[in-house]
Amino acid sequence: MSTVADPMPAGLASAGTGPAPPRLRLKLIGPMDAWSVTSERVLPRVRKTRALLAILALAAPRPVQRQRLAGLLWSTRDREQARASLRQALHELTLALAPCGDAILHANRDQVWADADALWVDAHEVARAGPGGSAALDLYDAPLLEDLDGLDPAMDAWLAEERRQLRDRARGLGERLLEGAHTPEAQVEAARRLLAIDEAHEAAWRSLMRAHAARGERRQALEAYEACRAALARQLRAQPSAETAALADTIRGSEERAAPGAIPLPVAPPRRSAARGARLGTAPLQTLGSVAEEHLSLGLAEEITTALSRFRWIAVVSSASLARFIGPNTDPLLLRSALDLDFLLTGSVQATGERVRVTLRLLDLHAAGEVVWAQRFDREAANLLTLQDEIAAAVVAQIDPEILLIEAKRAAARPPVDPSAYELVLRAIPAIYRLEHGAFLEAGQLLTQAIAREPDNAAAHAWFAYWHVFLVGQGWAEDQEAALSRAGTHAEKAILLDPSDARAFAIAGHVRSFLHHRLDEAIRLHERALSLNPNLPMAWVFSGVAHAYRGDHAEALQRITRYRRLSPMDPHAFLFDTALMIPHLLLGEHEQVVALGMQVTEMNPGLSAAWKPYLAALGHLGRKAEAAEALLRLLAIEPGFTIRRFLATAPFAREADRQHYAEGLRLAGVPEG
Repeated sequence: MSTVADPMPAGLASAGTGPAPPRLRLKLIGPMDAWSVTSERVLPRVRKTRALLAILALAAPRPVQRQRLAGLLWSTRDREQARASLRQALHELTLALAPCGDAILHANRDQVWADADALWVDAHEVARAGPGGSAALDLYDAPLLEDLDGLDPAMDAWLAEERRQLRDRARGLGERLLEGAHTPEAQVEAARRLLAIDEAHEAAWRSLMRAHAARGERRQALEAYEACRAALARQLRAQPSAETAALADTIRGSEERAAPGAIPLPVAPPRRSAARGARLGTAPLQTLGSVAEEHLSLGLAEEITTALSRFRWIAVVSSASLARFIGPNTDPLLLRSALDLDFLLTGSVQATGERVRVTLRLLDLHAAGEVVWAQRFDREAANLLTLQDEIAAAVVAQIDPEILLIEAKRAAARPPVDPSAYELVLRAIPAIYRLEHGAFLEAGQLLTQAIAREPDNAAAHAWFAYWHVFLVGQGWAEDQEAALSRAGTHAEKAILLDPSDARAFAIAGHVRSFLHHRLDEAIRLHERALSLNPNLPMAWVFSGVAHAYRGDHAEALQRITRYRRLSPMDPHAFLFDTALMIPHLLLGEHEQVVALGMQVTEMNPGLSAAWKPYLAALGHLGRKAEAAEALLRLLAIEPGFTIRRFLATAPFAREADRQHYAEGLRLAGVPEG
């Protein structure tokens, strides 16, 4: 038996060389999910059919006896009923996996098996990870198949054992990571990652205590000891070992021996290893009024925490976790050392009559608590749930780019000594957006180094794919076909490495539409991005662009303008408003395009994509003098731009759209070529 479908269309990676990418991606850690290589969701509707797929995937490439499958999923039925149910489930599974192409599943009279080469499974990545498998460890953030409990007693027993084995494997990875951590900063990070897997891991607690003590953070070291005591009591009904208690006594004694007038030990800046993303705390919101406001503040803080957690590069510490550290007079900077925070989101909620005012501030704890972002929301209080959703969406959409820029500046200011892949990516991002040719090429080198240093870093692959989009779009690619190929390869690699990264899917979708002109597949990728993070402005904009290329101009406008509601002061507005010009141009709204073009080219005159719709609109309006000046600016960036090149590379599905755009460029004086 095999899945039946048309041959897989050329995927993102098909433009490159190397083995074909897996055609089915399975997320089995946490709630189960499944996608084709073009990000079409293929998760079966029935839970037992999902469980069947999970069993076969975890066993791959080994076959599983039909009798074994029937016994796991239908143990309370007689043999014939169980085998009939299995046949029906296999049929349903075949239909669900059809978009993935042929030969995902195979069967004979006695056995069923999955083609391992056609699969990417997150649990396999963890189970097979070698000594340097920190990237695989990132995948282990929840129990295996946590939404498939209670299907069948036999299945529950099987699942418990599979969970134990995977947890043991993840614990082993965490232990090796901790063993290889040679600085206090790296030890703090590694210990916390291991404790997230096994909170009763006493050796990890001791490492955390020692690392804090080495950094001069005695109070945090003793807090770690108390947390260790609580975890051991909760998990094992045990007390810390004599070794751990002695370590705490030593740290406590050193603190007591520090006389009031003595010179304190030097305290190292509480800087975490830059291999990970920013760490943000959401403080409990202060209520300035009634109990109703208190309910709103709690709900809003939780909603913001949940929404922020969708950004894969931000580690969020919830308001509930921060509550015991924060009082009326708490110095926010203490939280930097206590919880290793980079940023803190604070605020208040106040009701006046039928209106609610929410005031929020983002503090940079590396800059003495400087307020780097602030926003006030005044809304009607009629529907508190809608209010929470609206404010949370706006907050997280605006905070994400702010933190990214601050972290990028911080990385650029550090001495370039043994930088992590994460730091290299951060240094590259501003140079990409500046679009200065020399700096842009250096950004490509930084991303190349990041991937060489950490080949499984999904973010590095995603940003390198994005870099190739600009390389082609600016007309700077010496070998355009090779650039198209590499863009596809890196985009595909990013979403395979991290199937939960919305930004990676948004970039992959843009690669698919803008570079490869495969619009339907691009739209599926964008829908996946939006399902992962509906508050990501980039995903809305690139989704809108794909719809514009397809001819759905009204839908395109609706999607692109969504970013303005989410992030009206977005630092990348010049790029997003450039996208907005495309549907306006194709709808014949040339005056609006010119108004946008004047703004965008003022914000970033180096973006060639901004000059092109601007030029076309000027051409249609007959504004020849302005068009001549704009054409000079465009050709300075992209000297080889011609009507012929535009027609050869334009991704528009409708010939009328292509010709309308080209005619505007022609009227503006763009050479035919």
